[in-house]
Amino acid sequence: MRSSQFKSGLEKAPHRSLLYALGLTREEMERPLIGIVNSANEVVPGHIHLNTIAEAVKAGVRHAGGTPMAFPVIGVCDGLAMNHDGMHFSLVSREIIADSIEIMAMAHPFDALVMIPNCDKVVPGMLMAMLRLNIPSIIVSGGPMMAGSTPDGSCDLIDVFEAVGKFKRGAIDAEKLDELEQNACPGCGSCSGMFTANSMNCLSESVGLGLPGNGTIPAVTAKRVRLAKTAGMRVMDLLAKNIRPRDIVTEKSIENAVTMDMALGCSTNTVLHLPAVFAEAGLSLTLDIFDKISRKTPNLCKLSPAGHHYLSDLETAGGIPAVMSALAAKGLLNLDVMTATGKTLGENLDDLKARVKNPDVIRADAPYANEGGIAILRGSLAPDGAVVKQSAVAPEMMRHTGPARVFDSEETANEAILGGKIKAGDVVVIRYEGPQGGPGMREMLSPTSNIMGMGLGASVALITDGRFSGGTRGAAIGHVSPEAADGGPIALVHEGDTVEIDIPGRKLELKVDAAELDKRRAAWKRPQKEITSPLLRRYAAQVKSAAQGAIYKDPKKG
Repeated sequence: MRSSQFKSGLEKAPHRSLLYALGLTREEMERPLIGIVNSANEVVPGHIHLNTIAEAVKAGVRHAGGTPMAFPVIGVCDGLAMNHDGMHFSLVSREIIADSIEIMAMAHPFDALVMIPNCDKVVPGMLMAMLRLNIPSIIVSGGPMMAGSTPDGSCDLIDVFEAVGKFKRGAIDAEKLDELEQNACPGCGSCSGMFTANSMNCLSESVGLGLPGNGTIPAVTAKRVRLAKTAGMRVMDLLAKNIRPRDIVTEKSIENAVTMDMALGCSTNTVLHLPAVFAEAGLSLTLDIFDKISRKTPNLCKLSPAGHHYLSDLETAGGIPAVMSALAAKGLLNLDVMTATGKTLGENLDDLKARVKNPDVIRADAPYANEGGIAILRGSLAPDGAVVKQSAVAPEMMRHTGPARVFDSEETANEAILGGKIKAGDVVVIRYEGPQGGPGMREMLSPTSNIMGMGLGASVALITDGRFSGGTRGAAIGHVSPEAADGGPIALVHEGDTVEIDIPGRKLELKVDAAELDKRRAAWKRPQKEITSPLLRRYAAQVKSAAQGAIYKDPKKG
């Protein structure tokens, strides 16, 4: 056992003395020591209940003969960090979470780990740590929030963001805004639509690192607690069989994860996080792979923000196993891959008798589209690629040509949108918000929500080298690479330039001739942005392009 390094033998008497100080008995020390990585805090709604989940995991570990030892990690609420300086720190937290888990698991060599995340950067950060450390591990999230409810029907956080623009243009009054504000987020859990946290929790299950139900069982249910207990027991089985994360995450299971990403209509942030996660296992996931799989994978689900269903609806419709069963019937999944159950995916689906229980939620026989939820665009404006959630784009905006309205920050764009300065047909360009330029690649949920709220969702596009919340809908194209701070073509766009968007054709073009672009490039100088945070200065110096998952540069390779 790894834990023998700090508990066994004569020389480890001082170490055992410290373990006794924790209240452990000798019998508990002699069992496998299981690290319980708990991201509970009293700041994030998705994490407020995670101590309950952690206690259930511990019960499962003890039941199966292990000794659980919990430790914390940080977690940022992207909703609370949105549209102010706090959002510079959200993506940065992903690397810190992974690093902090590595520190704890190497300084105290646990025999296995159980990861308990829930929100946007915590899930990928924990997955990165799992694959980096490669010791028997399992992930069990806190589960999704239930949808909110008002007399007008179901709602979620995105309705509140969009309500700001609606109020600004007089479409709703203060009383209606207040009603939404108080009812959209009814309690604990990751926000109820197919936003980034739920996307990553569903894909953790899809790739095999989480148990069936990990992505969809609601946070408030006893079923979620039972799942957590089962995860505690299952990690002991993974330890006994020496099944490690890199035994589960292979090229075949990565294909499964991306296929599920496309079928579910997940957040565009998955295109940022999955390459970073799989890079920890030495596996490459390029933008081309996303687009290749998208072109052959039908979009079976439209959950909020793309549609009117929520994660709880997906759970009652059969959950991730039902979607996987539908895709397997089409020959689109690899069924022989190992999973955290200790069985193959095919065996899991057979054991569960997985099937679609609501064809309105999971449209196995009548897909919303023949292509997946995400598309990768390239062209003179994005030579290295850009990302759009095509399943959440209005049909009339799938192709659009219009004048660029250029802003060098999110704040100035927001001011123009809410000030009525953006008109139908415009293409809003927000730049210097990429991984380096932000720094931290802020989410642009407020601008996209304000565009929708101002009634411009079917006539205005937004393009940025920043990124979007999983709650964004509309013709929102992000991750434009190379980013402006790196001298990418988005830095050369002038007010009024014509921009052409062709999502079916996968094109993003700046309609300016090459000679003029060369002239602009020769005159361009990177703006000198004062970065007061030492952390953000280090991040800006170390981070790579969004097209490569915004991971840190390899000191050996650059």
